[in-house]
Amino acid sequence: MIRINLLGVGRDRAKRKALFQPGQKITIASSLILLVAALSVGWWYRSLQQQSVELDQRIVDANRETARLRSLINQVNQFEQQQSQLKARVALIDQLRQGQSRPVHMLDQVSRALPDAMWLTELKQQGDDLTIDGRCSSLTALSDFVGNLEASNYFARSVEIIDSKVEPATPQTTELIRFTVKAKLAQPTT
Repeated sequence: MIRINLLGVGRDRAKRKALFQPGQKITIASSLILLVAALSVGWWYRSLQQQSVELDQRIVDANRETARLRSLINQVNQFEQQQSQLKARVALIDQLRQGQSRPVHMLDQVSRALPDAMWLTELKQQGDDLTIDGRCSSLTALSDFVGNLEASNYFARSVEIIDSKVEPATPQTTELIRFTVKAKLAQPTT
């Protein structure tokens, strides 16, 4: 026997079982894909933004450190410059100390070589050459002076009279001889 249901009660159940139609399923799936894609892009954008902020902070820190190191480098350069200046000064002081004894000995030898009635007006030294200007009362005093300079071990044996002039006597002074003597310093023996 064949039964026919004319009421349609069974069909509603079949229709009710298929809740979404195929077009609706595609729309929902596409919406979910777009939502997941939007969330992924948003998450990716947020992570890039955080990385950008972190890199900006690192750049600021690196610039600050660079500025600090530049100031330290400038200070080190200044200290090195001051050190080199101080070393140069110390070297100059040492050089002056070493060369200090030679002029003292030279003046001592010249003062020992001076005879009576003679005085010096100028003493010039250029390297090893010494030029002495002065006045004396007689030519004998001048020749004694030259002889005394040659006899000392401090001057070379070539002491020579460059110039000698007689200044006539005035009512207040006696006759004087103005002279210029040139001597060469002997090389110091070490």
